[in-house]
Amino acid sequence: MPGYNHLFIPGPTNIPEEVRMAMNVSMQDMRAPDFPELTKPLFEKMAKLFRNTTGRVFLYPSSGTGAWEAAIQNTLSPGDKVLMSRFGQFSHLWVDMAQRFGLDVDVIDCEWGTGVPVEKYAEKLKADTAHEIKAVFATHNETATGVSSDIKGVRRALDDANHPALLMVDGVSSIGSIEFDQDAWGVDCAVSGSQKGFMLPAGLGILSVSKWALDAHKRAEYKRTFFSFEDMIATNDQGFFPYTPATQLLRGLDVACDMLLDEGLENVWARHNRLATGVRKAVDAWGLRLCAKEPKWHSDTVSAIMVPEDKDARDVIATAYSKYNTSLGSGLSKVMGKVFRIGHLGWLNEGMVTTALSVAEMSMIENGFDIKAGSGVGAAIDHFTSTSARNGSAIAAE
Repeated sequence: MPGYNHLFIPGPTNIPEEVRMAMNVSMQDMRAPDFPELTKPLFEKMAKLFRNTTGRVFLYPSSGTGAWEAAIQNTLSPGDKVLMSRFGQFSHLWVDMAQRFGLDVDVIDCEWGTGVPVEKYAEKLKADTAHEIKAVFATHNETATGVSSDIKGVRRALDDANHPALLMVDGVSSIGSIEFDQDAWGVDCAVSGSQKGFMLPAGLGILSVSKWALDAHKRAEYKRTFFSFEDMIATNDQGFFPYTPATQLLRGLDVACDMLLDEGLENVWARHNRLATGVRKAVDAWGLRLCAKEPKWHSDTVSAIMVPEDKDARDVIATAYSKYNTSLGSGLSKVMGKVFRIGHLGWLNEGMVTTALSVAEMSMIENGFDIKAGSGVGAAIDHFTSTSARNGSAIAAE
């Protein structure tokens, strides 16, 4: 088909030209004496993006799932009790992983469209006076349902209970896009991946750990090789890796870090909020609703849009792809056919968002939705033009 393929899934995301060109280099010797000139500053930049001044960042040649595994293997032991919640496909997969590793998982099942149940966490932590719970897991942004959760609230629950459990956060679809502060929120293991807010292809599992997680590592009893902190620390400190790293991805990540730091994290977060608010204005104008049950759950990186009961979201997605050369996100598991998703994270601006909205409108109209052409796009345009004087740096009101 003529023209660009438009990518509006919640990952992989669009790759900036500067990042793509940075990766377009010949293979290099990852044992060369000048290789640390790339890697040592890169580790420092990554720590700044996580706002981690107490620990260190690990970069694995894997997906975010690999970073999940690394967090568990290096800080916990078989049979440890952990507190988790399940409210979407990715929080479900994390629970599944913990159970496969033989952890004693206390899982709280929540309605899809809601997020981490902070109040229930607080109750369980206060009741755990023997401190049997060794770690608390929280999915910051549930990509399947377009839900963000209150990680600061989870830290408050731990502090109010004077509980020493580690705080593990899945930030795959949040870090680098929406507010995250590892130091201030007391997050011990923060998991992410290269293909979301870091604007790269998939292939890097990113794990930022606190000094308390490094201390816990000394007591952890899982056997580990590929994800071993020991092996990574011994070589990373010299600017190298214990095995062949994804050198092109590291080159791209270096430039992506510069772009995010140059824009400023607060401005990155504000831009994502402003763009996401435009999408939510469009959804309201269409007369539809989000999967997220309340505004407090709204995600600034992905919107999961519910379709009427007599419609199938898969038809909207198929029309967008086959007729308009645009990829929208599909519904997963319990919400398959019930939602289509618009990813609005990473390298994105107003024009790109309105493209996603216009294609979604055309696809819905072609599938018999009772929607007036231009309604959603117009609502988003009204929002973007009314807030443009603030140069994208304003946090728009819900």
